[in-house]
Amino acid sequence: MNRRTFGLRVALGFGLCVTGLNAAVAQPGAVAQASETTRPKVRLIATGGTISNHTGGRLTADELLKSAPALDRYVRAEGEQFANVASSELTLTQWLELARRINDAFRQDPELTGVVVTSGTDTLEETAYFLNLTIRTDKPVVVVGSMRNPSTVGYEGAANLLEAFRVAAEPSSRGKGVLVVLNDEINAAREVTKTDALRLQTFQSRGYGVLGVVDSDRVVYYRTGLKRHTSQSEFDVSSLKELPRVDVIMVYQGASGDLIKAAVDRGAKGIIIASAGAGATSGTQRDGIEYAVQKGVFVVTSTRTGSGRIAPSRGPRQTGGDERTDGGYRISAEDLAPLKARVLLMLAIAAHADGAAVQRMFSEY
Repeated sequence: MNRRTFGLRVALGFGLCVTGLNAAVAQPGAVAQASETTRPKVRLIATGGTISNHTGGRLTADELLKSAPALDRYVRAEGEQFANVASSELTLTQWLELARRINDAFRQDPELTGVVVTSGTDTLEETAYFLNLTIRTDKPVVVVGSMRNPSTVGYEGAANLLEAFRVAAEPSSRGKGVLVVLNDEINAAREVTKTDALRLQTFQSRGYGVLGVVDSDRVVYYRTGLKRHTSQSEFDVSSLKELPRVDVIMVYQGASGDLIKAAVDRGAKGIIIASAGAGATSGTQRDGIEYAVQKGVFVVTSTRTGSGRIAPSRGPRQTGGDERTDGGYRISAEDLAPLKARVLLMLAIAAHADGAAVQRMFSEY
C-alpha cells in the first residue's frame, strides 16, 4: 500500500467517525432512548433493616436507589416502600402481605424483569425462604441486606444493593428460586443461613456452597438447586389471613418436656424439635413430644447441628417418621434447618395437609 492510498483510507475513516459523532450530537435522544428500552426493569421493595438504618433515621426506598453506584448502567430501577423496620419486627401477617405484593407486581406489570427485597439480616433467611415457597413466578426475586449501617465506615449496603439488582436483571437467574445476595455471593434461600453475628461473610450455605458470584464483568452461576420452589410451589397465600402458630424447641442436656406441653396448651399447631445430633432428645422432652402428638399437633424433628439430614421413619420410633399416633403426626425435617422447617410447617398446616402430605412436602421442598 502506497502512502497516497494509506492517506486516503485514514481520511475516509476519520470522516466516517466525524459523521457518526455529528449524528449522535444531532439526535442525542436516540441513543438514550435505545438504552432506556433495552435495560431490564427491576423493582426495589424495601422493608427496612440495617441496610437503611442510618443515624437519625432510616433511608427510604428512593434514597437506597440513589446510593447504589451506576445503577442506571444495568437496570431501569423503581422503588416501593413496603415497610421500614428491623427484620425481627416484621410480623407473619406482613410476610403474607409481602408475598402477595410481589405476586401482584409481577402480574400487573409483565415488563417487570425481577424484584429486589431489602431485609434486615437477623431474620433474612426466614423471610427469603417464606418467599421461596409463596412467590408464584420463575422471574428472579433477590433478597439483600447489609451487616453495617449507612453511618458506619465500611458500609457495604450500596454495593450489595447494586449486585442484587444485577442478579435480578440477569436472564440466567430465572427459575432458580428466591436468591440471597450479599458479599459478592449468590446463595439459595432454602440453603443459606446467617453464621456470624458481625462478619460480612456471615451468609453461607455450608456444605452446599454458593450458587454463584457477582463479579465486576458479569454474574456467574456454578450450580442450581433441585428442590421445589416459587412457580412450582403448591402454596397459595392469596387469600390466607394468618399463619398457624409453630414453635421451635431446642434440645439440650436435661431439658424439660414442660416447654413443649406449654406451647401446645398455648395454641401451637406444630412443634419443631431442634434435636441433638440426628434426632436425640434429652430430659423429659420425650414425654412432651408424646403429649403434643396425643393433642393432634405436628412434631417435626430437625437437627441443631447446622447441617445433616433427618431421614423419615419406616416404622414406629421415638423421633422422626410419618406414622400417626392418636391424631398427631411425627415428621422428619429432612435437611431443613429448624427455622426453615418452621416456615414450611406453617404453610403445610395452613394448607390443611395430613401427616403423609406434610412428610412429602419436607421431602420435596
